[in-house]
Amino acid sequence: MRRFYNFSNSVINIFWRVLFFLTLFFALTSVNIIIGDNATFGTSTTMVTTGLVIFIVAIVVMIYAYPSIRNWFYSVFITHQLRTSSLILLAVIAGQIFFVYFCHPTSGFDSGMLLHAASNAKNAAEADVTSYFSLNQNNLPIMLFMHWLVTLSGQSTWLFFDYVTLFSVDLSMAINLLSIWLVKKKFLGTAIYMHCAWLMVFPTIIMPYTDAWSLPLVSLYLFCYLVMYKTANWKTVMEQVSFVIAGLVFGFSMVIVYFVKPSAIIPVVAIVIIGSLNWLIKKKHFTMKGVVLTLATLSLIGISAAGTYKVTNDKIQNQTYIQIDKSRSIPAIHFMAMGVYGQGGYDWHQAVAMTFIPTEKQKSDYSIMMLKKRLKKLGAWGYFKFLILKQRNNTADGTFGWLKEGHFFLENQKPSNKGITNKLKNYIYLYGRHIADFRFAAQLWWITLLVIIALGFGPRNDLIQILRLSLVGGFLFLLLFEGGRSRYLIQYLPCILLLGVLSFDRAISNIKRLFGWYEVKVDDAKKADELSRE
Repeated sequence: MRRFYNFSNSVINIFWRVLFFLTLFFALTSVNIIIGDNATFGTSTTMVTTGLVIFIVAIVVMIYAYPSIRNWFYSVFITHQLRTSSLILLAVIAGQIFFVYFCHPTSGFDSGMLLHAASNAKNAAEADVTSYFSLNQNNLPIMLFMHWLVTLSGQSTWLFFDYVTLFSVDLSMAINLLSIWLVKKKFLGTAIYMHCAWLMVFPTIIMPYTDAWSLPLVSLYLFCYLVMYKTANWKTVMEQVSFVIAGLVFGFSMVIVYFVKPSAIIPVVAIVIIGSLNWLIKKKHFTMKGVVLTLATLSLIGISAAGTYKVTNDKIQNQTYIQIDKSRSIPAIHFMAMGVYGQGGYDWHQAVAMTFIPTEKQKSDYSIMMLKKRLKKLGAWGYFKFLILKQRNNTADGTFGWLKEGHFFLENQKPSNKGITNKLKNYIYLYGRHIADFRFAAQLWWITLLVIIALGFGPRNDLIQILRLSLVGGFLFLLLFEGGRSRYLIQYLPCILLLGVLSFDRAISNIKRLFGWYEVKVDDAKKADELSRE
């Protein structure tokens, strides 16, 4: 069993190193990080980016050259990091609310269709709407949920749903922080800093769609897993109660996220795989208590998941709000076929074909034919090169595919510079004056996070291995199915952010070791290893 355990983890680590190295390399060489004129986008950074770079360099130089400034920074941002990071977080949340209040444009593509259909029954009865949901039945649950919100609140404006999206994103952040507090309290300040940096370059809060709305559910089942892991000994009544509640909520959130965005369930698969491998090598799992605990875990999650699935599925199947033709549903193989054309993303010709081919069986046959045709044309070596480039398309962009969907916004993409709203839109619109500044800032954050994860090498623990395998699963899924832009990585951000936080201390230790900043290297290395194993 031990040899199988070691072999399995070695395979996971090989996939992780190859795929993550490609992600890091392509992020470092992304055109988003260009300062000045950018021939790819036909844009140019402004003094905003120049000022940001000068500010960062000046801070680094002052910290290095002036002990008094270094001590002040250490006191404010390290010694009192919880207080400082909390204040920054409050400022960031206030900035988010300000941003949404003044900037809530009408969106196109799928999110626009969802809100249009959810607003009222008249819209839902339109021919193009019923056709869309007959084809894209995976989006039916989230549309029905949006309609429920409209009915409950009486609100159907973009501003309202942007606030719902903002709440979803920040709720995910809060649950992530609870997870860090549970497993490594001393990293909480670092976690808040990292999440603040993410939120400051994440305009997806004004895009009400499954990408952002799946985030709190992924964060929730990860948190529930950690609660179950921490209380698995059942030593006290409180631990037993916490274990039961966490198990029930885990099953609930797992099923709901499946209905919202099926691919967001991949981290659950990672939890099952790593948990099963650990179960095989630990003798305590083969005792009476271990067997009872295993059965209790499976029963709790299974009962909750089965009940949630039945209730939710019945609601969806028996809904009368919108009339759809269930026989026209697009099969999963269609998204695999699209994933081998162009940049590995949306293919207009195949999408149009799905609207004219009448039955699901014929759609499947057509998609299989297109898939075989493309693979034969590429050949083995061509397909390998295609996958390398697709990994770049899937993961390199730190803006997470911002503006890369067709009809991303429905209004004029070249705002003026008059008023607060237009000044904000200049940072996020396709022809905005500061769009290159936004791309640079987002890419800088993405590179920093990936570098931290890359430098956090060392002894592995179960949680880090679960997070790595979750990302490996996400990468492979996007390589095999529709991808082509990093928007699809949004659903895995809880895993990426948690991995970044848990890698930070080890990354600092490795940097110091590499540059010889330790006076007693062996002792410090041992301490870092012990911290990573906790």
